[in-house]
Amino acid sequence: MYALFEYKGKQYKAEKDALVQVDKIDAEEGATIEIDSVLLVSDGDKVSVGTPYVNGAKVSVAVENSIRDKKVLVFKYKSKKDYHRFIGHRQEYTNVRVKDIIL
Repeated sequence: MYALFEYKGKQYKAEKDALVQVDKIDAEEGATIEIDSVLLVSDGDKVSVGTPYVNGAKVSVAVENSIRDKKVLVFKYKSKKDYHRFIGHRQEYTNVRVKDIIL
């Protein structure tokens, strides 16, 4: 059984006991979150597709830890104008464990 859900504008695939990396959540470790914006649920032989969400479907996740991704370096440059800029960015993510998919 798996489900496709939407969280903070991005879509993720969830299976029971799977680890999913989502954008940073301001919640303590071990907290349980119910996500009700489920787009699709499949239980092997039956597929339920929402318009846009499946009614009554929820994905229950537990917050595990927060991490920061590797640094992405950005270099901006304009020729003959003596302009160059070098900046970096590290995106923050939260790992969540899918506890249950409720239909």
